[in-house]
Amino acid sequence: MTSLRITEIFLSLQGEGLTTGVPTAFVRLTGCPLRCSYCDTTYAFKGGFNMSLEEVCDKVADFGVSQVMVTGGEPLAQKGCFALIAALCDQDFSVAVETSGAVDLSQVDQRATLVMDLKTPGSGEMERNHWENLAFLKPSDQIKFVICDRQDYDWSRRQLEKRRLAGLCEVLFSPAWEVLQPATLAEWILEDRLPVRFQLQLHKVLWGEEPGR
Repeated sequence: MTSLRITEIFLSLQGEGLTTGVPTAFVRLTGCPLRCSYCDTTYAFKGGFNMSLEEVCDKVADFGVSQVMVTGGEPLAQKGCFALIAALCDQDFSVAVETSGAVDLSQVDQRATLVMDLKTPGSGEMERNHWENLAFLKPSDQIKFVICDRQDYDWSRRQLEKRRLAGLCEVLFSPAWEVLQPATLAEWILEDRLPVRFQLQLHKVLWGEEPGR
């Protein structure tokens, strides 16, 4: 029986990406091998509780929504996460997976949407980017950059152009919460006419950094 270490399972509005504002069941797995400077879920690094794959799926079904986000920490650091994603897809949920991109994505069920967070210099974890993962992205997936400052922006713009990321899938630029002013990032994007989507974290606008929201 597949067992998973879970930090929390909760219902909220999707705060980021192409389904922003849609009621979504969030499954937050425990553990992460990265330590990003702007991390807002450090409480998920340790602790949590064990649940079977079946128990997680039943809990998600109880919420009565079709959208599911599997997140962390780094959810794919747990081997059981791959089976969880497949099981949720089998139950006809629209499943998205939020991942750092530092873990091999080749085994993720193709029915799931990947939201891959490429690590900028300001994250302190840029060297962990597993660039080979770009080959596994589908047009329906998303690449996210969290921007801390102008250096991060310029680096992200270079990756966008050099690796032709806009031709792979949707690219999201997000200001690091309370680090970079949102309007500043918006102006940079407009000045350069970048083919990206600017986004704010809706859940933080509504509820701040309250866990489980």
